Amino acid sequence: MSELGLFQNIRVYWLAFVVYWGIVLFGYDTGVGGGVVSQDYFKSHFGITDPAGNTDKKKSDNINSNVVSVLQAGAFFGALASAPLSAAIGRKWSLLIWSVVFAVGAILQTVAGGSRGLGYIYAGRVVAGLGIGAISAVAPAFVSECSPKEVRGRITGLFQIMVAVGVMLSYFINLGISIHIKTGYAVWRIPFGFQLVPAGIMAFGLLTVKESPRWLASKDRVDEALANLAYLRRLSPDDHRVRAEFAEIEAAIAEEREARKGLGAKEAFLGKGNFIRFVIAVVIFLLQQWSGQNSVGYYAPQIFTSIGYSGTTNSLLASGIYGIVKVVATALFVFFLVDSLGRKLSLFISGMGMGILFFIIGALLKTFPPPKDAASPPPASKAMAAMLYIYVCFYSMGWGPLPWVYVADIFPTRTRHYGLAAASASQWLFNFVVAKVTPTLETNLGYKLFLMFGTINIGGMAVFSLLIPETKGRSLEEMDIIFGAVQEDKRRADIAAQERVLGNDVPGSPSSGRSLDQKV
Repeated sequence: MSELGLFQNIRVYWLAFVVYWGIVLFGYDTGVGGGVVSQDYFKSHFGITDPAGNTDKKKSDNINSNVVSVLQAGAFFGALASAPLSAAIGRKWSLLIWSVVFAVGAILQTVAGGSRGLGYIYAGRVVAGLGIGAISAVAPAFVSECSPKEVRGRITGLFQIMVAVGVMLSYFINLGISIHIKTGYAVWRIPFGFQLVPAGIMAFGLLTVKESPRWLASKDRVDEALANLAYLRRLSPDDHRVRAEFAEIEAAIAEEREARKGLGAKEAFLGKGNFIRFVIAVVIFLLQQWSGQNSVGYYAPQIFTSIGYSGTTNSLLASGIYGIVKVVATALFVFFLVDSLGRKLSLFISGMGMGILFFIIGALLKTFPPPKDAASPPPASKAMAAMLYIYVCFYSMGWGPLPWVYVADIFPTRTRHYGLAAASASQWLFNFVVAKVTPTLETNLGYKLFLMFGTINIGGMAVFSLLIPETKGRSLEEMDIIFGAVQEDKRRADIAAQERVLGNDVPGSPSSGRSLDQKV
């Protein structure tokens, strides 16, 4: 495929661009809640502050955590529900259905206000969460299944870039609201209503892409699967490279069917070589959610206020800069390092760097507590903000994008939708816990919060990264060999057999009039 040069995978990049608008929603929705609830008019309208401007801290923490965390609660169930639908009707059409579900939730959030109080926001966040959770499970599986192994890490890594873009957009929309719109329902209706833009782009864009070849092959729609694979690679279905890749896909599917025939959902979790993959998927997201990034991401305005950036506009501006740094750092890593540095080393460097920086922030906050109501942030606060900006660079080079890339790598075709659903559900479960408890932890722990996250980064995440297998440059079908589901010599023999079957299907051969379906 080298003669196609730069544009050989342009159709795969287009597919990722379309599908990952749903991931922009993921980032936007997780970032927008904390900014909306920090706006003065939102606080006064929903009774967080009294007419004199005094804040009920307990009520504030409770509403903050509810607005942010109920999204994760809905997303947990959405991720679980995505598996049977994705398996039954395919990746493309299930994503379209979930984008509509999300849009309903976005509308509920947008119309809140007046007699339609916080209940509409809570309900809308739950419904939108159902859509987001499902999209976060299906989208990386769809993109991973369509990507060639040489650039799969880069393309699937776009997931985290789009998350970062969504978070950044939420910060700057909230900043614009705080500067230009001081009162009125628009304070939350504009940020919540904007969710419909990425949702619409994804829904209409999905009509321009083709279904996953691997999913089609798993449903015995072999002719269509081969045609879609050739389309994505911009080659003829008869090209030997397309045939070789398709033979590998078919060999893996045939092995899974033969070895696990009739076992149903049980084999997805307990089949040979599968249980350890689910353990890795759950643990990697448990650690990612407790890395500290989501606490900073969800409650960036409040976190920056806690280190000395007083005033809504100051804290939102600092949050916006944080969002820009995150997008740039993530993009640089995904495009230039993810397929060269490797998964394990990237995760290890990322965990160590984040941990060290959190310990520095905690020490600075303990030694130089910010004064109350300062006109401008003191030098120590600026130093802590700088540490947070460097921290997000380390997050973006490892523990941000790579858990999604890694989990999309390790599951076989037959069980990938279960694997991604379980991984995404665990991510949202731990996400919910972190979002719910962070306001209380930030209030009660102060500087110790950063020390806690630093300990998790170094003692948990950096150590875990050394224990998992490397997946860089390995095809999805090779994962069964890595995790012991099949012996390497048997896989080679199965691939050779499939290549012989597919190789017979050329013009002039005795079998050229037969469908590929007849050969599987």
